Amino acid sequence: MTNKTPSYKERKVITIGVVSELTGLTERQIRYYEERKLIFPERSPRGNRKYSFADVEQLIDIANKREEGVQTYEIRQDMLKAKRMGDKRKRKELLRGEINARFGIQKE
Repeated sequence: MTNKTPSYKERKVITIGVVSELTGLTERQIRYYEERKLIFPERSPRGNRKYSFADVEQLIDIANKREEGVQTYEIRQDMLKAKRMGDKRKRKELLRGEINARFGIQKE
């Protein structure tokens, strides 16, 4: 298992106040989405929430869906479904790579 350094987009360095300014959401709304398991900030050694640019994008997407009337439960289910589909796709790509390597097939 490799310890890959996260990209700038995945690095959790943004405070909740800045996220609030970037998204237009209140800090309370952001905490609520965390409670509903729609967003997963890290905690600093002092216990402060830290977010990434990917989290900011996710929060904007959540806010847009909520404005359309989508419930948080539905958003969570869609996120889980998307994750499962992504996991299946990754497994398929890995299997294809193993088969190609086994039979000496070069990717064009």
